[in-house]
Parts: sequence; C-alpha cells; structure tokens
Amino acid sequence: MYCTYVLQSETSKRYYIGSCEDIDIRLFKHNTGQVKVTKVELPWVIVHKEEFSTRSEAVRRVRRERKIKSYKGGEAFKRLINKK
Repeated sequence: MYCTYVLQSETSKRYYIGSCEDIDIRLFKHNTGQVKVTKVELPWVIVHKEEFSTRSEAVRRVRRERKIKSYKGGEAFKRLINKK
C-alpha cells in the first residue's frame, strides 16, 4: 500500500510531508530518529494520510505529495489537516 502523509511533531507542532510504501514502518523510522530531518523534534504523529493501492496510483502519490507541500501554511493545508 502506497501512502502520502502529513506528520506533526508533538513537541514543536511543525509539520512534515512525505510519501512511502509502508506507513507503519516509515512512522517507526521517524520516531526512532532514523530520519535525519525529523529526528530532533520527536515524537511525530500522523495527522493526515492518503492511501493508494497500485503502482500507477503511486505516481499520483508523488504528485499529491508535491501538491500538499505547495499548500504548506496556507488555507488549503489547514483545511486538509482539520477535515477530521
């Protein structure tokens, strides 16, 4: 299962946007300091994720990650995070 995700640091409240093939493994890596860019703001929690089941959809995953990154800090990003 492919996934585009948004994490939030519980300490700094910053966001991190990424994509991966296995969200559970990726979150584990973020929270155990194995990801250089996120290791100083542990722990991280998933605040948004979008799952894709096929490789062709995975191509959309990369496009979706870029789109979400373009939202960062704006109203579209806030709506995405707060739609729960």
